Amino acid sequence: MSLKNLQKSHTLNSISLPSVTTKISFRGRDFYLKRDELLHYELSGNKFRKLYQLINTPSKTYTKLISYGGTQSNAMLSMAYLANKKDWKFDYYCKNIPLHVKQNPQGNYKKALDLGMNVFEVEHDEFQQSISRLFLQINPHEVLVPQGGADKIAEVGIKVLADEISAWMDEKKIKNLNIITPAGTGTTAYYLAKSLPECKIITTPVVGDENYLKVEMSALGKYPDNLYIINTEKKYHFAKPYREFFQIYKELKEIDIEFDLIYAPKMWLSLLQNLEKFEGDVLYVHSGGISGNESMLKRYRFKGFI
Repeated sequence: MSLKNLQKSHTLNSISLPSVTTKISFRGRDFYLKRDELLHYELSGNKFRKLYQLINTPSKTYTKLISYGGTQSNAMLSMAYLANKKDWKFDYYCKNIPLHVKQNPQGNYKKALDLGMNVFEVEHDEFQQSISRLFLQINPHEVLVPQGGADKIAEVGIKVLADEISAWMDEKKIKNLNIITPAGTGTTAYYLAKSLPECKIITTPVVGDENYLKVEMSALGKYPDNLYIINTEKKYHFAKPYREFFQIYKELKEIDIEFDLIYAPKMWLSLLQNLEKFEGDVLYVHSGGISGNESMLKRYRFKGFI
């Protein structure tokens, strides 16, 4: 499915499972690729998986969806879309928004506003305290999804993903599989590891460092033995443009596959630098998020990388 057609897939009932798995050749090596980004434009990739339970929740169950995080978050856009289709209010809490962003909204932020998102700005120093109060004030007619969908509610949808992978492995008679997925909070990687103990789940920390990632995952339960964290030789800062990130993005685009510019490049770099450590076939789970490339590409142009 082309990106043009993908952007027209704007109904919940247009989503069909399982997502397709294809084979690609990248930098001289073959990889399997699970095309979760093709499921839906706004509800793409791991956002669809994390919100799967809410997608299948009757609209009358809740009147409001609440979350928090950054103003270009892919999860934010997915939740704004879901709330719009369910006829729920969507309240989103974030730190102070720069004036130029308010005056000229763009990217995921503009799309989410157009879908009816209500934005509540919180002073930087008061943010964590305000979020803690949200959890205490929630009522039975509201549902609060933590930043990035990092919640036990995500397990249901990621188990569906795991079942799809397991069925595909049986069909292809694959016995030794390494499953690759980048990590913000590590929710997808954690629940994949829990659901597929026969596979190695390999991830890399994108938002913080390895310690931060382990703390985030420890909130979900016991750390799985089959979950491996790898890293790049060079340290990268979250959401900052890098020439080598754009190079990987461009090379993958040349084989007609678009990845996001924040999570995927670091995951691919980490994988390529650590590939010899893992035996067997490699399946990369596309985590979607390409809607965020609109604003990121502008930053790359400003840096002179394009």
